[in-house]
Amino acid sequence: MIGPALLYTLIPVAAAVIGAAVAVNAKPGPVLVSAIQHLAAGVVFAAAAVEILPDVMHSGSPIATIVGGAIGIVVMLLVRRIGSFASGPVALMSMVGVDILIDGLVLGIAFAAGSKAGFILAVALTIEVLFLGLTVANELGESVRSKLKIVAVTAGLILLLPVGVLLAFPITLLPAPVLSGFFAFGLIALLYLVTEELLVEAHEVPDRPLVTAMFFIGFLLLLVLEEISG
Repeated sequence: MIGPALLYTLIPVAAAVIGAAVAVNAKPGPVLVSAIQHLAAGVVFAAAAVEILPDVMHSGSPIATIVGGAIGIVVMLLVRRIGSFASGPVALMSMVGVDILIDGLVLGIAFAAGSKAGFILAVALTIEVLFLGLTVANELGESVRSKLKIVAVTAGLILLLPVGVLLAFPITLLPAPVLSGFFAFGLIALLYLVTEELLVEAHEVPDRPLVTAMFFIGFLLLLVLEEISG
C-alpha cells in the first residue's frame, strides 16, 4: 500500500503548488478564501465520517479507540497551544508543517483500511492542502519578494505530506486492535482540522449564504464520489 499512498500524495502536492502560484500572482479575496475553507471543511468532514469513522466503530476494540482518541485530543490541543504563542511567517510555516505531517500520517493510516478509503481521503486533503498553499504563499508574500522562492518554499513544506505517509507505513503492519487506535487518532485529527481550524478561520469574514453553503456542497460532493467509486 505504500506505493499507491505515495502516488496519491502527488495530487495534493500539485494542488498546493498551483495554489501558491495563483496566490503570488493574484491574491485571492477574503470571501473566496472563506468559500474554499468551507468547501475543504465539508469534504474533510465527509471523508472522516464515511471512511474513518466506520473503521473505528466496527473495530471491536473500545480500549484502543479510547486510548487512540485520547492521544489525538492531547496532540491536537498541544498543537493549538503552541500555535497560540507563535506569530509571523516562520511560526505559520511551522504550524502548517505540523498539520501537513499529521495529514500525511492520517492518509497513510487510511490506506491501511483500503485503497478506496485512501483515495477518498486524498481527494479531501487535496482541497485542504490547496488552501494551505494559498495561505503560506500569501503570508510569505509579505516579506519575500521572489515569487519563485515563495512557490518553492511552499512546495518544500507540502512535501511533508508524503513524509507523513512514510511514517505511517510501519503503523499499518501493527495488530488490528492497535491499528484501530490509530484510526481513532486520525478521526480526531480530521475533526479538529474541520472544527478548530478551517471553519474558525472561514468565519473571520461576514457570513454569506452561498459561502456557508460551500460546506454542504463539499460534503455532498464527497458522498457522491464515494458512491461512484463503489
